[in-house]
This record gives sequence, C-alpha cells and structure tokens, in this order.
Amino acid sequence: MKMQYDAEDDILVIEFNKGKIVRDVSLGWNVNVGMTANGVGEIVVLDAKAAGLFPLELSKELKAA
Repeated sequence: MKMQYDAEDDILVIEFNKGKIVRDVSLGWNVNVGMTANGVGEIVVLDAKAAGLFPLELSKELKAA
C-alpha cells in the first residue's frame, strides 16, 4: 500500500496495488474508488483535509486493538 497527499490540491491517493484500473466507482462527489480486475486498486479523496479526512487518525478503540 502506498499513500500520497498533495497539499496544494488537497488530494489524498491511497494505492493498494498497481493493477490497471478497469472501473471507477464514485462514493460521493469527493471519493472515487478505482477497481482493478483483482479488487480495489486505489482510493482518491478530493478536498481530503477540508473534509476532515486527512491527516488520518485512528479511533481510541482501533489504537487499543
């Protein structure tokens, strides 16, 4: 997995594998999931910081696990 954040454009890209994207699925106006033949290839979040999705923070429950 690879994560990149572009502060200038406020875009977060989470790459799960380098497979060719064969289909895009929008989960709202600012979240796009790129599907490969083997599943999720990447997730792109527009206005990530403005939407409160970056920086990523784990809940107390997840941190304790």
